[in-house]
Order: sequence, then structure tokens, then C-alpha cells
Amino acid sequence: MSDNQQSNASVELSRIIESARRLGVEMDEADALQWLTAMVASQNSDDVVVDSATGVYGHKVSMLDFSSGELEYYRAIGRLVEFKDEPGVVETALALSGSAAQSKIQTHPGDCDYFERVNIKAPTREDSCRILSRIMRDKAMSTLKGPTYQLIEVKFGSYPVEVVRGTRTMKAGTPIAWRSDEIRAGKIEGFRPDGTPVTVLWDDVAAQPGWCKLDWVIADRERGQLANASNMLDVTWEAPGGKITPLDGYLDPYFQEVYLEAESVPIFSKLSQHVDANALDHYVSQLEKEVRKYLTKDLNYGKAAKRMYNVFRLTGRYAEAAFLRELFDEPTTALYQVWSLIRTLDDAVQTAGDIPVDQLLAQADKLILAVVHALEGVQEGEIVRRLLRLRDSLSRQDNAERLSAEAEAARAEVINIVNNFFYERLIALPTIRDYIESMNAER
Repeated sequence: MSDNQQSNASVELSRIIESARRLGVEMDEADALQWLTAMVASQNSDDVVVDSATGVYGHKVSMLDFSSGELEYYRAIGRLVEFKDEPGVVETALALSGSAAQSKIQTHPGDCDYFERVNIKAPTREDSCRILSRIMRDKAMSTLKGPTYQLIEVKFGSYPVEVVRGTRTMKAGTPIAWRSDEIRAGKIEGFRPDGTPVTVLWDDVAAQPGWCKLDWVIADRERGQLANASNMLDVTWEAPGGKITPLDGYLDPYFQEVYLEAESVPIFSKLSQHVDANALDHYVSQLEKEVRKYLTKDLNYGKAAKRMYNVFRLTGRYAEAAFLRELFDEPTTALYQVWSLIRTLDDAVQTAGDIPVDQLLAQADKLILAVVHALEGVQEGEIVRRLLRLRDSLSRQDNAERLSAEAEAARAEVINIVNNFFYERLIALPTIRDYIESMNAER
């Protein structure tokens, strides 16, 4: 960093720190300046860096936010969710994504999100789709449920026609979320809006796999907690001549992933060469669409703040990003994790797996303690009351519908507090308030 850049960074950061203090947000000026200096310096370094001590690697900006303290925990879950290589046919590179990849700043991550590049070598695109169909179904069937995990759903393919499932009508072209029993049967039974029966076969939607994602509930006995683990796939077909084609039409960039094994560097390097030159602009644009959604349609200021942070750090608005880094470590933000884990607890009940009841009760106890530590007064009492009712329903093994209602009531209380916390601090900083207003104006 040049002397002029250092001076400008210090002035901008001092302004942000003063604003943070007025809001009651503690910022360590030395740490913030060190991060900001590293961010500016990284502009002149290689795009991808490898940590030789741990074997993890990723985009230079992503690696600044990753802590290896929980690496073995994430690698252990990764062994459940990952797809195995098949020599000469399937090659993969597994990464952490989302808040799990930002463990240095997000001390209360919502979920264990993974991202995996899956490159399939096959004579034709049709062959590659058939191979993908096979390995996804095999992965789902082999991880349906066990004492420490259970599959929630798999997204694969799109509805060929409009289908009514229960009380929901799924439009043609909508991604299909397959339940365990449907994966086992290889089909989904439903109706057209006119009442005509319709069957959607797993094999029939394989030609257009679309959004490929798997979700599980994971039970960690040592920690006494649950986690939602997901693996989103970016699948490519490699033709005999070496041409790489994304099966969904778009090769995802790598701006928020931390890859877990150095052995996958060759496949990552091969695929990353095909990432579009305008990938960063596209990625930021997609993030801003999500920011706008969480500021307007699906109100969630916590999710909006997390995506704003990624926008700011990738577009040079480092002072605002430094402010958001501090927000994620505030005690109240632990409630964001509570909100996510209540859903995970509900998912574990709804999918009726083999995770023991005592494990579910232990998670409910931890949620109650987290709320007690984060809040006080009337707010604490109301949420604790909701969680105690949820725990009581779990202990009595009430029906899934009643448990889900208790969980949703508790989540509504929690997200209201999380929204208020982030909203009050986001709009109090003039530059972020202006950004939010610009997002609202474009909806």
C-alpha cells in the first residue's frame, strides 16, 4: 500500500470508527486497519492463494476471512456431503461457502454450506447428464439417514409441466425439490391444476439438471448441536476434445469459496480458466439482487448485511465492509444462528430420521442458553417461553405439525429482534443508508 493509500484508508476508517462508537459498536482500530491494508495490498497479488500449512486455498479476498480453527470439523462434515472422484469419469473440488467460509468474522454462522465443482468426462452431454443423475441419486441413497445425519431434500431437474403437490402449485420450469421417499421411488406423484394425475420421473428430468443441491441435518454429539449442511454443485461436462461446458449454462466464479484439499488444485485450475472475464461484475450483480430481495420482498436485514459485506469488500468499499465485520461479532448476532438452528431442529423432526431425541433436546437447551446470553428483559422472556414450549413438544414427541408451528413461532420472535438490530445500525451509517435507499429505489 502506498503512503497516499495508507493515509486515505486511515482517514476513511477513522470516520467509520467514530460512527461505530456512537452506535455502541466496538471496533478495534488496529485490527480494522490491518485488514483494510491487507485488502488493498491483495489487489496486486495472484487471484488464488494456497495456505501451505493447512492445504486450503481460495480467492485472495476469501482467504483473508477464513480461520482454520474449525477446519477439521468442516472437513469431517465434508466427507459426508462430498462426491467421490471416479478416475477418468468424475473429478471434484469441494469448498466451504457462505458464512462457514468467513469464520474469522462470522463467529455465529447460520449453516454449514459447501460448494463442489463436479467435472464429468463423457462422450456426449447426454452421457454426462446420465452420469450426474446416477451419482446424485447414489449420494442421496447412501446418506438418507443415520444416527448423526439425515437427508432433507435434493434439488435436481425442473418440473416439465405445472404440478400440484399437496397445497402448493409448482409452475413448469420450477426447480424440483425431491424428498427422500421420492428419491427412493425415482418419481414424484402429483396432479395438474385440472386434477389429472401426473408422474415426474427422476430419469426424465436428468437431461436438464438445472440447480443441483443436497441438504442434510447433521448431529454433532460432542458439541451437542445440530447443523444444516448443504452441498451446491457446479457441474461441467468435459468433451473428449477437452472443451468444458457448464450443464446449467453458467460456470460459477470463486469469490466466496475456500477449497478444503490442496489435491483438488489441478481440477480447480482447469475449470477456473473458463470462468467468464466479467464474472466479478456478474457475481456482484447477483449479490445485489439478493440484497434487494432481503431489504424488500423477504425482509431479513441480517442476510442483507452479509451480502452487503461481500459486495463492499469486492468493490473497494472497504471502510463500510470493516464496519459490517464488527457487527457480525456483536452478541445479538448470535440470534441469527439461533434463528437458523430452530429451522434445522424442525427439519430434523419433519424428515423423521434416526437422530436420537436426546440430541434434539440438547440442541433446544443450547438455543435457550444462547438467547439468555444474548438478551435480557421482556425480549428474552418471550423467546425463552417459545423455545421452552418447543422443547416440551419435543420431549413429548408431539406430532410434526404441532412441532413445526412451535418452531415457526419461535423463529418469528427471533428474526424480529435480529432485523431490528441490523436495521438500526445499518441506516445509522450514512454511506450504508444511502446504499440501502438506492437498492430500494431500484426494486
